[in-house]
Amino acid sequence: MQRHWTPSRSRPLVGLLVLAVLSACLGLLGAPAATAQAVGAARSTVVDVTDFGADPGGHADSAPAVKAALRHAKTVKGPVRVVFPRGTYQLYPESAEVRELYVSNTVGADQRYRDKSIGLLIEDMRDVVVDGRGSTLLFHGLQTAFASIRSHNVTFTGFTFDYVAPKVIDATVRTAGVENGHAYRILSVPADSPYTVADNKVTWLGETSPVTGQPYWSGVNGLEYTQITDPVAQRSWRGDNPLFSDVTSMSDLGGQRIRIDYATSSKPSDQGLVYQMRQIEREQPGAFIWESSNVTVRNLVARELQTFGLVGQFSENITIDRVDFSPDPDSGRATAGFADFIQMSGIKGKVSITNCVFDGPHDDPINIHGTYLQVAAQPSANSLTVSYKHPQTAGFPQFYVGDTVELVDSATMRPVPGGTAKVTAVDGPSGQDHDTSLTDMTITLDRPVPDGVKIGGTVVENTTYTPSVRIAGNVFRNVPTRGILVTTRKPVVIENNRFERTTMAAIYISADAYQWYESGAVSDVLIRRNTFVSSTGPVIFVEPTNQVLNAAEPVHRGIRIERNTFEVGDVTVVDAKSVGGLSFTDNVIRRAAGATTPYSSRLYVFRGSDDVLIEGNRYAGGLNARADTVSMDASSVTVRADAARVNADNVLPVRDR
Repeated sequence: MQRHWTPSRSRPLVGLLVLAVLSACLGLLGAPAATAQAVGAARSTVVDVTDFGADPGGHADSAPAVKAALRHAKTVKGPVRVVFPRGTYQLYPESAEVRELYVSNTVGADQRYRDKSIGLLIEDMRDVVVDGRGSTLLFHGLQTAFASIRSHNVTFTGFTFDYVAPKVIDATVRTAGVENGHAYRILSVPADSPYTVADNKVTWLGETSPVTGQPYWSGVNGLEYTQITDPVAQRSWRGDNPLFSDVTSMSDLGGQRIRIDYATSSKPSDQGLVYQMRQIEREQPGAFIWESSNVTVRNLVARELQTFGLVGQFSENITIDRVDFSPDPDSGRATAGFADFIQMSGIKGKVSITNCVFDGPHDDPINIHGTYLQVAAQPSANSLTVSYKHPQTAGFPQFYVGDTVELVDSATMRPVPGGTAKVTAVDGPSGQDHDTSLTDMTITLDRPVPDGVKIGGTVVENTTYTPSVRIAGNVFRNVPTRGILVTTRKPVVIENNRFERTTMAAIYISADAYQWYESGAVSDVLIRRNTFVSSTGPVIFVEPTNQVLNAAEPVHRGIRIERNTFEVGDVTVVDAKSVGGLSFTDNVIRRAAGATTPYSSRLYVFRGSDDVLIEGNRYAGGLNARADTVSMDASSVTVRADAARVNADNVLPVRDR
């Protein structure tokens, strides 16, 4: 199957009179008349969802009307604005659009989840604005909130969206103590989280479908994954779940409260903590952008992303601006995302993520990467059969005719000599068809496959679909993992962000041909004017998965870290592996509030790297300004006008406060 996809040009604007006549004609044909009006300098046809029966009062299911309105908008010539008059709209999955789709980092080729319900679907359209006008969209069951598929110049703006009875249980330990020699806890759960208690176990339930009469989902006790949030300390972490161990009795106290009694006599020490529990299948993306260009998501409030985040996949130019990813403070929830908030997989052009709040995910707030496919066979002199290797990613095309690819040695993570080529033909999955292999594809190249390619030892990256990235002005909090993951060869700027108490590295640069198969090497990364507060170290972590470490042939190049402020515990600030050309300059490093004794952790670790500069940084007393080198020459680190010492402790004196 030949795969060609390029963003289409926008249609020319159509005059106001023509649009008005067209709208009137469509009204005569039975569709509600759309209103034409000028919007800024452009003229757009306005399609009002209430004209199709949507209920802004929040009583009826608006999904059929919204589907009809969007289908009608697709017939309109010229720019179109689909509006939701301010109100609350209920959207159930039974009346939503359904498409067979395969989405990066979710459920791979698992056929149980191939069909996706989509609440707001923009498909094969261009010049479209979906304008919520301040409305709240309440999604029910398991469905993707909104999607842009094969569409161009699309904006989603002006609404809050949430899910009723989401597939995550946030159980707060309201009371913990000992009574009659035995420990107990009283849990409270959000008002929209149904459950039953019987036989000393709790069964969590999704909302009951009005069509089937059955819950959309169910699970028992601690489900399959747990993370814990401390609302006072404003920190989240992954950990064991003690709530359902050594239970002697369990009772429903009413008012969304559950009492659990235990055999142990020790008082639980977790009063006030929130246990965030869920199943692990990433059945649907919360939002989806695929084979689209110039897509903007702006001025939204995302209270919950059901079973995964916003995924951009093989698209061009994506802007996410002023989006608040955080739980409703009145809901009793601490979770806003089932896993990642934003996952960009195979994007070209520009990715811009600005002025957002990321609060309460179950995985990384931002992950931007490509995908390495492993070479499985060489059918001819100039063709390769390649395979998806991680079970969460499969089923969609990775290459289009005309794309440039790079062949990479899995052990060294370095390009194979002569391994850059253009794709002239592709035979593989379409992204919407299960009657073909979902894990394997064959690509034909414009030149012979070089001698250095090894079956099972070489991976292929589509370098056409690598974006330039700007991540600026965002806040990250209550994150149990990393803050930002980014691997792209195009320029990356991460600036003016605030990272609060991430439990892993705040910024992580990998390139992985071993586990996740997320590509690729970086060449120009600027990290500046950010504030890092009490991140678990290393705060900035560079770790490609190369098994062969050679400082003369690094995986990554060109990482500059400058004018940032670090407020740290006793942790490493920068740990960098296999980087050629890393500078750490003019930063301020302070100790976390309340620290009294000197720290022992080295501030810097460089492994198999070259051309490292540490210059002009300012340090608080009590820090150990040590820079260790591993598998490299110590002379590869230059220190200028700085307290850092290479391979030697330099614990700075604690100054009187």
